[in-house]
Amino acid sequence: MLRFLCKRLALAIPVMLVVITITFFLIRLAPGGPFDQERNVPPEVMANLHAQYNLDAPVVRQYFDYLGDLLRGDLGPSFRYTTRSVNEMIARGFPVTMELGLYAILFALLVGMPAGIIAAMRPNSLQDYVPMSAAMVGICLPSFVLGPILMLIFGIWLGWLPVSGWGSTPGDKILPAITLGSTYAAYIARITRGGMLEVLSQDYIRTARAKGLSTWRVVMVHALRGGVTPVVSYLGPALAGLLAGSFVVETIFQIPGLGRFYIQAAFNRDYTMIMGTTVFLAGLIILFNLIADVILVWLNPRLRQEAGH
Repeated sequence: MLRFLCKRLALAIPVMLVVITITFFLIRLAPGGPFDQERNVPPEVMANLHAQYNLDAPVVRQYFDYLGDLLRGDLGPSFRYTTRSVNEMIARGFPVTMELGLYAILFALLVGMPAGIIAAMRPNSLQDYVPMSAAMVGICLPSFVLGPILMLIFGIWLGWLPVSGWGSTPGDKILPAITLGSTYAAYIARITRGGMLEVLSQDYIRTARAKGLSTWRVVMVHALRGGVTPVVSYLGPALAGLLAGSFVVETIFQIPGLGRFYIQAAFNRDYTMIMGTTVFLAGLIILFNLIADVILVWLNPRLRQEAGH
């Protein structure tokens, strides 16, 4: 397992370097600059601003200077929020984004896995068609459509839940979590169904049934561990997608998370905030994928044996 972890970490370094390099040069190739929206700024003041933020140096030198600061854990100052650093803004917004992502993945697992298991127990029947049809609707319905629909029904028409804000009441977390987690619940339902159908066709499952065990005991005790293996491998990309997808949901529900800072930074050409958020999220994505792979290797003895070589 230690060798497996070292290999994955060694692969993560060039991946991060590629992400940093592409993002750094792309945002500087985009038209406009961080101070172009400032009006009536004398040329000498603009020159001082560029000098203060190292924008007057050649782009290649800016790149290597940024890598040096990054190795020290310094993501730089924000161009638009002059009293705050990028580290401070990420520390402020990320806990909200992470909390939203955890609620969404919990909703996705609680809805998706039971739906997939129920569908797999009686394939090609009404018990299979209904949850899989609902899953297909969940996949096809994007969050920027589902969110306003839920706000209209449960927030405005029925008045049951708040439609904006975060942290004032427990109810204001329900609609954002459902909006963000619905698509992933649909994917998890279909993945669980496929994994369970494959396991339920194995010889040891037929042996368990021949011994007279109940269907639920066969499914929950003997088949579930192997059937959810594809779900575990999907959780890493799913958590990464939840963090990225939360940007839209945070904007819809006016949630003060990292996504809103990132979108504002994109509009304001806040180079350091864009870079810092991208690097931070890329690192989290790699970490989540690594954790998912470790759990997957732990659950599958064959993969554990292969990881040792």
